[in-house]
Amino acid sequence: MVVTMFLLGLLYVVFVGVLIALGAQALTVLVLAGAFLLVQYFLSDRIALFAMHGREVSPQEAPELHALIDRLCALADMPKPRVAIAESDVPNAFATGRDQKHAVVCVTTGILRRLEPQELEGVIAHELSHVAHRDVAVMTIASFLGIVAGLMTRFALYTGLGGRRNGGQGGLPIGVIILLVSVVVYAISFLLTRALSRYRELAADRAGALLTQRPSALASALSKVSGDMARIPTRDLREAEPFNAFYFAPALAKGATLAALFSTHPPLERRLEQLAAISRQLGRG
Repeated sequence: MVVTMFLLGLLYVVFVGVLIALGAQALTVLVLAGAFLLVQYFLSDRIALFAMHGREVSPQEAPELHALIDRLCALADMPKPRVAIAESDVPNAFATGRDQKHAVVCVTTGILRRLEPQELEGVIAHELSHVAHRDVAVMTIASFLGIVAGLMTRFALYTGLGGRRNGGQGGLPIGVIILLVSVVVYAISFLLTRALSRYRELAADRAGALLTQRPSALASALSKVSGDMARIPTRDLREAEPFNAFYFAPALAKGATLAALFSTHPPLERRLEQLAAISRQLGRG
């Protein structure tokens, strides 16, 4: 994850250098991108809950869920996040928030109905690991370059960046150069950000398994959730699919390719292999 973040930062430095060399009004784009970054960073928990139709619940409304999270937070020595439930048959869960004090863990009604208590414990431990690792902040910062590149592409397409270098005597228009550079940078940053997302999922699996000391329960939850996705109506999966980066397991509509699964989460086989290895290390199933 550190290497991937370094590569993203290096890419950012090169990109800004190219923009300045071409005489583009990069400051305007950076200000806009910075505004998006701040909104995403400080309002990530509210945006995610609103998008997922999640509702915060009190200990009186969901006593078993709160008790489970209380126990795991005590084991992890971390502040308790807010607890929410989303009315959705898609079996999934997510955690978001810029830090531990502003975090929220949300589970769907679908996953509550399908998982056994130990399996749900493994899922919640996975999500709490995302909070402890500050993954929302990591992914927000990592996505900044992609936002800049995307805005710069639009800036080149829809504004007057069409002038030519060398006083208009031959050469490519500056707008075309910026467009090409922005597209390349966006593509590279997209791939690096997806790789970072996969690494963070493996890290959360490992931390969650070590926290509960039951990697087999998390593996069982993964297999059950992934298998049950095939029985969810396609329309519901498509509604959930844009938020795959948040989810415990990706929601993929029927007919989705392996490449789509690979984008934000590691393959199921890779996650199960890691959990099996942790199980052997712990000497228990």
